[in-house]
Amino acid sequence: MPIHLECLSHTPLHGYFDPADDVVAEVARVQEAARARVRAFDPELVVVFAPDHFNGFFYDVMPPFCIGAQATAIGDFKSLAGTLPVPSETAHALAEWVLSSEIDVAMSYRMQVDHGFAYALEVLTGGLDTYPVVPVFINCVAPPMAPLRRARLLGDAIGRFFAQTDKRVLVVGSGGISHEPPVPELIGATEEVAERLIAGRNPSPDSRAARQARTVAAAKSFTAGQSAMHPLNPAWDRAFLQRLSSGELSALDAMTNAAITRDGGKSAHEIRSWLAAFSMLAVYGQYHAAIDYYRPIPEWIAGFAAMHASPQRALAAAA
Repeated sequence: MPIHLECLSHTPLHGYFDPADDVVAEVARVQEAARARVRAFDPELVVVFAPDHFNGFFYDVMPPFCIGAQATAIGDFKSLAGTLPVPSETAHALAEWVLSSEIDVAMSYRMQVDHGFAYALEVLTGGLDTYPVVPVFINCVAPPMAPLRRARLLGDAIGRFFAQTDKRVLVVGSGGISHEPPVPELIGATEEVAERLIAGRNPSPDSRAARQARTVAAAKSFTAGQSAMHPLNPAWDRAFLQRLSSGELSALDAMTNAAITRDGGKSAHEIRSWLAAFSMLAVYGQYHAAIDYYRPIPEWIAGFAAMHASPQRALAAAA
């Protein structure tokens, strides 16, 4: 039952509005090193914890968590589009197990995922269909959201399911740390915006292009210091990454949703993906984790980070 973890920030802005060339290059080197680790591990299955950005999940039905039994990537912001090779029977059995563990999770046979999933799969595996994938959506942008503790328990339940198997499992957490891109909110929205947040699936090409243009414009304004968006918070980011590295995951239960928004910004709730991934890994025993990269990158509106981890006993066996 070997397992390996990779967590990384994602950005829809790569190629649209980039930082200096040397920053882009250093991120590329970190990501290539992660790809090499994944190739060496050669997983039989990938479990991806990731958010959505009102591309696949909407307020018509907004679950706190959802396991995809079938899924397609929509290809927003130049991310890969296509069908994910989900082993449906495994995903279905996983959902049954998680529910029996008293974690309320939905299941979808028509899950649509955006760059939050696709970016991680492309970076780490080179494509959407390199390995079988079970996508696990965590609501990180649409209040009300489950508390951080529930995301930890979700990861724990999924970890206990796969720990019973002998599969080599790659667990991935995809999400930003501190950041607040221009994601609209339902409360106080105009009728037009509210309808898009409630039932905005499969927008027209013009609508999607307009949304992407607004995001690029917001990044330019943010980088120029002309934006009211929440500033990046490197100290908060590093403290969170260090907590994951230490293995003291339950200590994060005390972090409230209000505190996350206050300190990290409205989209910093994507730390749930990282916490769920590490909680899944922790089921396999004590682990060794490395913080491979951290840098605040305003052009990408993100505290941008990468980590990897493996169980200590696996490392000892390989030594």
